[in-house]
Amino acid sequence: MNPKQLVLDADKCTSCLQCEMACSLEHEGLFNPARSRIKVFEFEHGKRSIPYTCTQCEEAWCMKACPTDAISINATLGTKVVDESKCVGCKVCTMACPYGTINYNSSTGKVNKCNLCDGDPQCVSACPTGAITFA
Repeated sequence: MNPKQLVLDADKCTSCLQCEMACSLEHEGLFNPARSRIKVFEFEHGKRSIPYTCTQCEEAWCMKACPTDAISINATLGTKVVDESKCVGCKVCTMACPYGTINYNSSTGKVNKCNLCDGDPQCVSACPTGAITFA
């Protein structure tokens, strides 16, 4: 299986944060970039911006590290998804992820990560420059 994934083009990113706003609205029900599952990192004092989120890596260290098996693979999309009913908020997965793309949500006491919005990633449609595509 060769699932679709987010393709992030740093050369097109303007750091408008529309992707973060769309993500937080989709998953948290409010515009709050701090709660987004995609982040825009700025380098060189804002001269370069890079959108970044879970790469759904094949190794899935987060999934392997989870002591409660709360992270599994969505068979249709190939995404690694968090089952909040199994997550105990221990944060072991956050330490296991070498990319820092799985985060603890203090309001829920659980972790969250990109799940590609179940196949319709909102960050893609929100990006005005095409810096984020789903291919």
